[in-house]
Formats: sequence, structure tokens, C-alpha cells
Amino acid sequence: MSNPLFYDNPIALNSQTHRNLKIKPSDDGLKFSGKTNSVLLAGIEFPEACKHFPIVFAKVAGPQVLPLALLGFRDRENLFVDAGGRWKGEYVPAYIRRYPFVLAKGDAEQKLTVCIDESYPGFGADEGQPLFNGKGESTDYLKGVLTFLQDYQKQLERTDLFLQTLRELDLLVDVAAKVKLPGGERFSIAGLMMVDERKLNALPEAQILRLFRSGELAWVYSHLLSISNFNRMPGKALTTNAALPEKASPARTAAPDSVAPAPGRVAPATSKTQVQAQKPGKK
Repeated sequence: MSNPLFYDNPIALNSQTHRNLKIKPSDDGLKFSGKTNSVLLAGIEFPEACKHFPIVFAKVAGPQVLPLALLGFRDRENLFVDAGGRWKGEYVPAYIRRYPFVLAKGDAEQKLTVCIDESYPGFGADEGQPLFNGKGESTDYLKGVLTFLQDYQKQLERTDLFLQTLRELDLLVDVAAKVKLPGGERFSIAGLMMVDERKLNALPEAQILRLFRSGELAWVYSHLLSISNFNRMPGKALTTNAALPEKASPARTAAPDSVAPAPGRVAPATSKTQVQAQKPGKK
């Protein structure tokens, strides 16, 4: 079992152990996100994320699917972050923004607690934001972090309900993105799903109204609009001529890594997945 994406050594924050420690921004910026080609998105992020990334769905375990922002075409490739850790775009997904903090469940209880990646370079610095005051109470900075994490957790739970609705209405279909690079290299990104617009348009009026009133219809159309971003990914020297997804029957799924507590530690209650790029066989 492995830690979740980006986190090398997640531990629960403790007002006694960490009372005198501080945190400051890492000189590496968002470089930690440079070796993943996709991250989890909450539904509430779709309307903004659709302006920048393809939003796709990936199968994980059984019928479960996850909504992902596609950040690159190749495995371990993020086209939105440069070598210095600077983000090459206007929107950073919340999954990345929350690092090095995360909410997690302890080994013996269901209560969520704030954890931090102990390996984060800015943790324990002599300068920066204190996490606790002299009385062991959370500082305003840490309270703000907790509010962000709690809101994000609620939005992930709401997104789970949205995904259940998509499955109930049988709106998701398997697709594979066919990519052609300027140098002539071709490969496909398998394990993807997207909403079938024909099925969406064929839904009874009552079900369309249900999606509209819940706000989820906007999420669906944000996802559909985002697909054109396959042709507008950054690093155009590498990514121009990328083709739109084509239906696959069936597409091979990308297997996620499960998340579980390491001995004596707390692991976040989320899962991670990598969309896998495959070179086609010779014809």
C-alpha cells in the first residue's frame, strides 16, 4: 500500500509535537506536481477547470469512476508546471493547492484530522507561518487551512453523488484519446470515460430537470466543453495536433493505487490514479 499522490510521509499534526514548528512556501513551488498527468477534480471546480484542462472520467475499482483534470499526455507528464515549479496557467486544481496538508482518518477512529507531509521542505522552518500558538491552540493560519480542507472534503462527497447519478442514468461511455505529436509520434490514452451527449439529450424531461435543479447539468456541460482542450494543451511544440477522444469499445482502464495507513501513521481517505498512455502497435 502506498501514500496518496504527492505525499511521501503524511503525519497527523499535533499541538504538542509541532507547537514550535512553522511552515513557509517551498522554493520549488508546485514542482511536486510535475510527475503526474492527472489529478482529481471536485464537481464544483468543473466550470473554471473546463477553461484550461480536459475533464475526463477514469474507472478505478468496480463501477467507481473518478473525475480528473488531464494535465499531460504521457505518463508522469504535467504540461502545466515548468522545471522551476511555476504553474503555466490561471487555475490550479484544489487537489494540488491543498498540498502539503490533507484531511485523513486515524487508525482507530472515523474523525478527520489535519495531516501534513513531513517531507515538505518548508515544514519545520525557522521562519514562516506558525501552526500553533504558545498555548497549543491552532493559529488563524491553521484554522484557514482547516476550513479549506473541510470545504474541499464536502465538495468531494457531493461529487460522489454526482457520479452516482451519471451511473444511474447510464450517461458514461468508454473513450480513448488518440494523440499525434508534431514529430510524428502517435499513442493513445486509454481508460477514459466521458458523458455521451446523445444519451443526455434523450433523457426524459424529469431527469433533465433533476440535473438542472441540482446544478449538476452545468457540471456535465462544463465537462463536455472541456474536451476541446485536448487541442489547446500548453507546451504547443509537443502537443499541437492532439486529436479529440474517440469512442473505444472497451478502453483499458488505468488501475489506481489504493490508499491505506502506513504503520503508525495516518493516510488521507482519498485514492489516486494515473491515466496511462499507450503507444499503438505497428500496423
